[in-house]
Amino acid sequence: MQRREVLISMAAVAGTAASVPLLRAATTDGAPAASPPARWEAGAANPALPPRAGGLLFLTATEAETLGAIADRLIPADELSIGGKEAGCVAFIDRQLDGTFGQGVSDYRRGPYYQGTPEQGPQNKLTPAQRYRVGLAALAAYCQREYGKGFAQLDAATQDQLLTRMEANQLALGQVDSKPLFELVLQNVREGFLADPVYGGNKDMASWKMLGFPGARYDFRDYMDRKGEKFNFIPVSLIDSAS
Repeated sequence: MQRREVLISMAAVAGTAASVPLLRAATTDGAPAASPPARWEAGAANPALPPRAGGLLFLTATEAETLGAIADRLIPADELSIGGKEAGCVAFIDRQLDGTFGQGVSDYRRGPYYQGTPEQGPQNKLTPAQRYRVGLAALAAYCQREYGKGFAQLDAATQDQLLTRMEANQLALGQVDSKPLFELVLQNVREGFLADPVYGGNKDMASWKMLGFPGARYDFRDYMDRKGEKFNFIPVSLIDSAS
């Protein structure tokens, strides 16, 4: 898969929210990790918190290892930038699954659930967090059954072959449809690679530097009348604005 194919525009999903239980991983001391506020409130200051160092909020260590391997195959390191794992895509996904995205609060989830058309997207009663937990477990079981090892321990060629089959919905993962799972992970890896570092990914703004994106600058009024000039802006993160 070519890098430019991975970095094409991401689809946004919106809908009526419904609260659902969230499958959660425990912290190292056995207590559930705290989730961020459930919703944005008008007039309230709820800025994103800078990512804390280390520790997983939702993913298990094995799930994180698998996702890291997948991220490196979807966005491999090359002469342009670091790969998906080093860029922090796993930390980004982990934090998203622990929050409102993982709970599916912006999705319509009242059912009934039928097989939809490709234009309608996945029709799934599970939250994104539940889809990750069930899907990664199904992938782990398949790899153990076929190869006697986890996905992360397979060679790159075999990993690519499995991901290609998932993308084509040709990988038998029991009750889990492999294509929607692949598309969910692909979308979230893209987001983690391109989002502001305040959300845990895009380490050192690597993707922004690669693309020449200036980041979260206040405005560009000083440059609007300077036509035809190339500006080598140093990207600015929301972390910089909050510090």
